[in-house]
Amino acid sequence: MSVETEQETYTLEEILAAVKDSNRLILWNDDINTFDHVIYCLTHHLQYTENEAEKIAWTVHNEGKCAVLEGSYTEMEIYRKILKSEGLTVSVE
Repeated sequence: MSVETEQETYTLEEILAAVKDSNRLILWNDDINTFDHVIYCLTHHLQYTENEAEKIAWTVHNEGKCAVLEGSYTEMEIYRKILKSEGLTVSVE
């Protein structure tokens, strides 16, 4: 009887990010999403108030990006995938 296991491969960047104390979820500006959609995603998924989400949307619009959440790499990856599935441009730093 043999047992097959799936081997996962990680990049050096992913390993280093995972051992960091804190990682940030970055929301990037794009030409696709409306202010309303960004505000909806921030309030619905990250529990920001509408006023806070609007301020973040303006920061992203004016500065090109904004850190929207900070925490463990695993937690940031979960939220990155959620926001990416909504069509937002996000990364973990």
